[in-house]
Amino acid sequence: MHENDISEGHEAEEYVGLADFVAEGDEQRLHLEMLSDKPRTDTYRQVILSNTASLRGKVVMDLGCGTGVISLFCALLAQPAAVYAVEASSMAEHTEELVRQNGCEEVVTVFQDRAENLILPGKVDVLVSEWMGNCLLFEYMLESVLLARDRWLKESGMMWPSSACLTIVPCQAFSDYMEKMEFWEKPYGLDFSYLQSLAQKEFLSKPKFSHHLLPEDCLSTPADVITLDMVTIQVSDLERLEGEFSFSVEKSGMFHGFTVWFSAHFQSLEEDGPSLELNTGPYSEITHWKQTLFMLDAPVTVEEGDIIVGSICLQRNPIWRRHMSVTFSWNINSTEVSKVSIYTYHCLISLKSIILFVLLNFLLYLSPFQ
Repeated sequence: MHENDISEGHEAEEYVGLADFVAEGDEQRLHLEMLSDKPRTDTYRQVILSNTASLRGKVVMDLGCGTGVISLFCALLAQPAAVYAVEASSMAEHTEELVRQNGCEEVVTVFQDRAENLILPGKVDVLVSEWMGNCLLFEYMLESVLLARDRWLKESGMMWPSSACLTIVPCQAFSDYMEKMEFWEKPYGLDFSYLQSLAQKEFLSKPKFSHHLLPEDCLSTPADVITLDMVTIQVSDLERLEGEFSFSVEKSGMFHGFTVWFSAHFQSLEEDGPSLELNTGPYSEITHWKQTLFMLDAPVTVEEGDIIVGSICLQRNPIWRRHMSVTFSWNINSTEVSKVSIYTYHCLISLKSIILFVLLNFLLYLSPFQ
């Protein structure tokens, strides 16, 4: 049994949250990225369009509204009684202008406040939010959504998304492994193998966000391992979420790690109405989330028919509350091999990772093969 963990006793100052790398001037870029994400934005638009009749006369809250695009969809495509566009950041000032520019000020009211401090005129019939992060929960905006739900959603109200699933698959990742590990063997004819153990610790023990998994790199059929019911889930449930999996390897190959993504489901307001899905997986149109890759310490050869069984645990960080660790416990059962390993991945990036990343890119910049 092998465990690669980061002790909670480490000084918090050693780690810099990924979300903290966003500079002040990058807010516009982030909103551009989200608005340009056609599958994401179109799904929310389709949810409004398919429920226009049921939204008539209803009160809607759009939590974390950003530019207010969902609020504007509601106001322009349906006939709600009111839309409360809630945004904690300074973007709210620009959202108010966008509401006026689109002639929706009679319906949409912008509230610049955090969910915890929010004061509304009354309860709402629908609470819509785009709270999902990498690996579904990263940044934990969901907590604010649940606090707003408990305080402001009517007893018979609707949550959009209504549910969400975390999906995983064992996969190959040859290019990532070569880039992060094999590179150090002989760059420019020099022996840099000494740095491989450091690279293993710094790169392979951290998740790779915005990974683009090709369907042909999936070693098995993906499986949903954690499902969140947005009506029943509680804030306390977010501290630790677990799921189990069992994969039958469908083709022989090299098992480099697990790739994770999520899907969000939108229940219709009408009793027999169709539900809609936003899927961020490799078999759907690519989104700005893409997928998240968790690489093993070392690749494992697998054969068709091997069974990979185990579990996944999402543990919220007790100090950095927007972050989490993701632990995979797994073993391979076949006629020849039976292994158990535990790898813990922290959604934090250490300062040493930054230095190693800069060094790697500097060497690549000097490469005569570019």
